[in-house]
Amino acid sequence: MHVVATAGHAGHGKSALVRALTGMDPEGPRDAWTDLPSGGRVAFVDAPGGEHSVPAVIAAAGPAPAVLFAVAADEGWRPRSGEHLAALDALGVRHGVLAVTRSDVADPRLVLRQARERLAGTSLRGIETVAVSTVTRAGIDELAAALGRLSGRVPVPDPGAPVRLWADRTRRAAGLTAVTGTLGAGTIRTGDELLLLPSGARRRVESIECDGEPRRSVRGYARVTVALRGDGPVTAAISPGRWTHTTCVDVRTRFGEAAGRLARQMILHIGSAAVAVRLRPLGPDTARLTLNARLALHVGDTGLLRDPVRRTVAGVSVLDVRPPTLVRRGAGAARARELASWPDRPGGSVVLRRHGLLRRSELDLMGCAPPKDAIALDGGWYADPAYWDSLHERLAEEVSRHAADRPLTPGVPLETARLRLGLPTRRLTAALVRPPLRLRAGRVHGPAPALPAGLAEAVDRLRADMERAPFEAPRPERLAELGLTGGALAAAERAGAVLRLADGVVLLPGADREALRILSELPQPFTPGQAGDALATSRRVAVALLRHLDGLGLTERRRS
Repeated sequence: MHVVATAGHAGHGKSALVRALTGMDPEGPRDAWTDLPSGGRVAFVDAPGGEHSVPAVIAAAGPAPAVLFAVAADEGWRPRSGEHLAALDALGVRHGVLAVTRSDVADPRLVLRQARERLAGTSLRGIETVAVSTVTRAGIDELAAALGRLSGRVPVPDPGAPVRLWADRTRRAAGLTAVTGTLGAGTIRTGDELLLLPSGARRRVESIECDGEPRRSVRGYARVTVALRGDGPVTAAISPGRWTHTTCVDVRTRFGEAAGRLARQMILHIGSAAVAVRLRPLGPDTARLTLNARLALHVGDTGLLRDPVRRTVAGVSVLDVRPPTLVRRGAGAARARELASWPDRPGGSVVLRRHGLLRRSELDLMGCAPPKDAIALDGGWYADPAYWDSLHERLAEEVSRHAADRPLTPGVPLETARLRLGLPTRRLTAALVRPPLRLRAGRVHGPAPALPAGLAEAVDRLRADMERAPFEAPRPERLAELGLTGGALAAAERAGAVLRLADGVVLLPGADREALRILSELPQPFTPGQAGDALATSRRVAVALLRHLDGLGLTERRRS
C-alpha cells in the first residue's frame, strides 16, 4: 500500500477527488482507499483546506510519502494553495500528482501552466499533472493511472525498521485506545509491545485494522489503526528502546534567509506532532531547538518549523539528537563550524566521530548503523579510529610521565588510566594497551627492556609450544626444560615476555585479553567449568585467568 495526503485551497475539490477515486466519503474518518489499475493500493489522508488548515496539512503530509495537490480550474492559485505548497516544500515532499479540478467549468490549460510555474522552484517540481472533473468523471481514470505510476516511484520503506506511528486520531472504548496514523516504516504485529508517548507506558497491540479490515500484521507505508490496552493521551506509539527521547536537537534549516532571521519561538512539526520550541541560531543554516515536550527522534529526521504569527515556515533536518552543552564563550560558534561540514542526514561515521566512543545500542537509538571502519570492542562498544589512536597516544604519554615522576613504582594503575582518559570501563582501557605498552598486574607499563639472547630464545620456544593452544599452560617440568624458572622466569615477566598468574600458571602476553573476548561471548553469568570449556583448557588455568581478570576489574564475580 501507498499513502497519499491531499493539499490545496478550500473548496478546490480535494474530498470530491478522493470520493471519485475510492467511492468512499472522507468526511467521516477522513481516510479512504482504493485499488489502482496498476494493481497497487493507495490510501488517502484528506486534509482540510480552510484558512487555518496548514497544521492539518502538515500533520497529514508529514508521515505520508506523497501528495495529491488540487487546484480548481475556475479559481486558479489561491492563498491556501501557496501556504500548503510552502509547507510541503519545507517538509521536502518530492512525490505527488497535481490535479486541476473542475475542468468542466473552465479551461484548465491556463491554471495548469500557472500551477506548474508555482511548483517549479519547489521539491514538487516536475510532478505529473492531470485535468479532471468529478462531475463528468473526465480525467478520473487518467488520475488513477498517474497515482499508479506515482506508487512505483515512491521508495519502499524498510519493514525491519523501528516503528514510530504518529497518532493523528485516537478514540477510546471498552478499556482500549485505538490509535490511527500513517505507518512510515517497520512492521506492527498483534502481540507486539509498543511504547506510548508522552506517558512512556508500554502497551500490547491487541488488534490491527488496515483498509477497514482486521490484520495480524501490517508494514509501512500504510494507514493503520492499532488497538492498545489502557487509556490516556497518545501522540505516538513507538518501538521500545529504538529511539532517542529528547528535548534538545541541533538542526539544519531550509529557509529563504539565514537561520538568524527565524523567530525565536516557533512550532516544530514532525509527523503529526506539533511542539513549541525555542530557537537559538548557530550558523547561517543551523540552529539549536529546545522543545517543550519530549519527542522520539532519530538523526536525519525531517520536519518543519512554523511561525503562526508571521505565517512563515522553514524545513529542518535533525543533525544531532544528543548535542553538546554550549556554556563556554565561543562554544556556539565552534559548534556552528562543526555542523557546517555535516550532511543533512549524518550517518554512523559522522555521529561516531562526534562522540568518539559509543555502544551499539546508543547508535541504534540515534538511528545509525556502526560505520565499516569503526573499531569494534568488547561489550558492544564502537570507537572512531582517529579517536581511538589519540587515546592510545594519550595513554603512552601518561605512562611515560608516570615513569619519570615515580621511578620506584613503575606502571600506571589501570583505574588511574581510565579516569585520566575519561573512559567508562576498565575493559576499554585495557583494550588500549598494545605494544610497546604492556599490561601487567593491573598496571600499564611502557616498553619492556630487551631480553638476553638465551632468555629470548627460551621465550620463543615457549611461544612455539603454545601457538595452537594458547590457554594450555606448560607444566613445571616443561618450564624447567626451557630454562624458565626462578630468576629467568621473573626477568621474562618483568620484560612482559610472559604472563605469570597464580598457581604457577604461565601464559603468553595478551592471553588474558583474548580470554576476556571469548568469555564475553558466553551466556552470562558462567561457571569456571564453562570458562574452561570455552577456552579449551583445564579448570586450574581457567580459575587462575578468572582471578586475574577479576583483579583487573574486568569481570564480576558472583557468589551463588
